[in-house]
Amino acid sequence: MAEDLQPAFDKLRQAAEGLAEVVEGTSYGTPSLHVRKKFLCRVKDADTAAVMCALEEKEMLMEADPHLYFETAHYKGWPVVLVRVHDIPPDQLRTRLERAWLMQAPKSLAKARQAAG
Repeated sequence: MAEDLQPAFDKLRQAAEGLAEVVEGTSYGTPSLHVRKKFLCRVKDADTAAVMCALEEKEMLMEADPHLYFETAHYKGWPVVLVRVHDIPPDQLRTRLERAWLMQAPKSLAKARQAAG
């Protein structure tokens, strides 16, 4: 992995800690996290992460905090929001990854998580 991507990936890994069956991989040649082969997030560049996000929520996030959440033309219309990974508070990043996990995890896994509290 390119050395400059490591700090961003470390933040993603830390935020995803404890989410069931999250594994490391690559997506578009950069480090990523997946749940049962489904994409959760990836490092886009040294300062940016691409995180799965429902379209309605993405619009709301970009409007509420355009410094932290944004998109490029490539991501328009896709359920992925770009996040300034070094600026977002760790608890907010954790929330984004939990929401991505709930979107992507198989229903049985998501139900088990909700039952566990």
